[in-house]
Amino acid sequence: MDQDFLIQDVTKAERQKHANKVLLQKEKKPLWREYLETAIIALFAAILLRIFVVSAYRVSSSSMENCLYEGDYIFVNKLAYDFDNEPQVGDIIVFKYPNNPDKEFIKRIVALPLQTVQVADKVVYVDEEVAAIPLHSKHTDKRIIPGELSFRDNFGPYEVPIDGYFVMGDNRDDSRDSRFWGEVPRENIIGKAVFIYWSWEPDADAPGWEFPYVIDAGHWVGYALWNFPSHVRWARLGTSL
Repeated sequence: MDQDFLIQDVTKAERQKHANKVLLQKEKKPLWREYLETAIIALFAAILLRIFVVSAYRVSSSSMENCLYEGDYIFVNKLAYDFDNEPQVGDIIVFKYPNNPDKEFIKRIVALPLQTVQVADKVVYVDEEVAAIPLHSKHTDKRIIPGELSFRDNFGPYEVPIDGYFVMGDNRDDSRDSRFWGEVPRENIIGKAVFIYWSWEPDADAPGWEFPYVIDAGHWVGYALWNFPSHVRWARLGTSL
């Protein structure tokens, strides 16, 4: 009887030893495998965020000055208008250009569906009341162009369709927007601009990017290192929109 207990104890000890050995083998992964798994998980998470949640954009025109400058890099929240949240007047949105969906623009919402917009001698009216003036908006041209020559300074009245939004650039005299090509359909809106995460002042003397690219890559590295302190717009980093 005692011998049976002894055999059982030995068997149990051997099983435990084998289990510990297997567990130890599982725990000791090669370092390269741990790095690879971490990189794959991080890449997968970044792809999901990029597709469904947030995207990064570079501002490439002056149409939103002085709110956004060429060379500003912004995060855009793609979920801002989900879950029954609708775009509001004053929101800065990124959208597919109605006349060419392959292009993406950024402008500020001035009027909502079914509101009436009119521009008279540069003054914007919504539903016959003077619209709120964005803090950083500006006019750079003192001339007032008649409506029969251009829609820039005199436009409308125009009723926004039920599924559209009227948008304008803050740089009112240098922006092609809803005054020229109409409203932005709701389905074209990609998301809401959230904040500036990086800002680099453009430079006409910056290196080009042509074949052979290896040489240009070297020029860019040298250019970035040399100009890093002076071309970064430090005060704009983290600015909310």
